[in-house]
Amino acid sequence: MTLENKLGITDSYELAKAEEKISKIKALELWESGLSDTLQPGTFQTLATIHKYLFEDIYDFAGQVRNVNMAKGNFRFASAMYLHEALSHIEKMPQSTFDEITEKYVEMNIAHPFREGNGRSTRLWLDLILKKELGQVIDWSCVDKEDYFFAMERSPVRDTELKLLLRSALTDQTNNREVYIKGIDASYHYEGLNLFRTENLTD
Repeated sequence: MTLENKLGITDSYELAKAEEKISKIKALELWESGLSDTLQPGTFQTLATIHKYLFEDIYDFAGQVRNVNMAKGNFRFASAMYLHEALSHIEKMPQSTFDEITEKYVEMNIAHPFREGNGRSTRLWLDLILKKELGQVIDWSCVDKEDYFFAMERSPVRDTELKLLLRSALTDQTNNREVYIKGIDASYHYEGLNLFRTENLTD
């Protein structure tokens, strides 16, 4: 099923290609404009602002909390009915250490607040927190995509693998344009590794 979009595209493959091209350009604009540095790290409003900026030319729902239930494989993300409550809880989670920040990231992934584009937006959101709190970001080009997805799949139960994986990719090159661009490119490789089927649920 192809999501309704502003581009009038009805083929899911063509939509994915257009989405990648447009949101990559927007992600770079977000960084180069300096807007990302004005956002408050760790809040849902910041995540929503990032998502809206990346996808507002593609989807009407950009930056808006989803109102449908979603799952990947056998894993259900947070129920739409309780999503606002979950997001409020996540926003209040501590974020002063690497472990705390990673745990907050895991919870936001479980919440999965948007219909599409959660992974890309949330990775940018994570880096903003790391940059403010620790003076570091993830060099996503150093993170193996399969290891990352398997670690993310297991993270709701055990996040040790994810913490080890991300910690090993930390860099203090927080204002390095090349590191940021590599991160944008890598995020699409992660999204493209379709380990799990995403489906919308009506109940």
